[in-house]
Amino acid sequence: MSHNEIRNIYCIGRNYRLHALELGNEVPEEPLVFTKPSHAVVPMAGNVVALPGNVGEVHFELEIVLRIGRAYEPGIDTEQCIDGMALGLDLTLRDVQSKLKAKGQPWLAAKGFKSSAPLGEWLPYPGTAALAETEFVLLRNGEEAQRGKAGDMLFGVAELIQYVGENYGLGVGDILYTGTPAGVAALHEGDQLQALWAGKPVGSCSVTLV
Repeated sequence: MSHNEIRNIYCIGRNYRLHALELGNEVPEEPLVFTKPSHAVVPMAGNVVALPGNVGEVHFELEIVLRIGRAYEPGIDTEQCIDGMALGLDLTLRDVQSKLKAKGQPWLAAKGFKSSAPLGEWLPYPGTAALAETEFVLLRNGEEAQRGKAGDMLFGVAELIQYVGENYGLGVGDILYTGTPAGVAALHEGDQLQALWAGKPVGSCSVTLV
């Protein structure tokens, strides 16, 4: 699947306990789902990602992203729905999000802006067991900013696919951002970001604020 074949982008918020707590949020009792437009996707292929620079802080959130290759249906083995994975950034306008949350308004302006979903290269899905134990890391300017593994998720892969599939539908071409571990912070002009899966680079980009 190329980036322009992506249909729906589902994202899971607060799916790592320490990340929920670092932002002062309650730990959810069921998956917190939001979406991004497909126009948010931009390849992490060594390119420069232009982000809004005049609306407050832009935070990075590195996440495991699952690619759906078979439509969800009740009773299906959820592993059969997944045909690939990547690491991706759920970029967030944090000051905008705080204002929207205070007003009880949707998060779209904070989460769905253009280029808010940089996506690394697609990799074979290793299976739930291997996924749970493999660490992923975000380097910012060569220094570790985030580290996590799927085994630390509050809601695991099977639970997420079942929940999203039953409530919203999951079909071929959909992708699922599964949440970010602790360590999120504001980006700065010229930051160099690199995503590592099992210690190997699988996506990189630099940031410009416009």
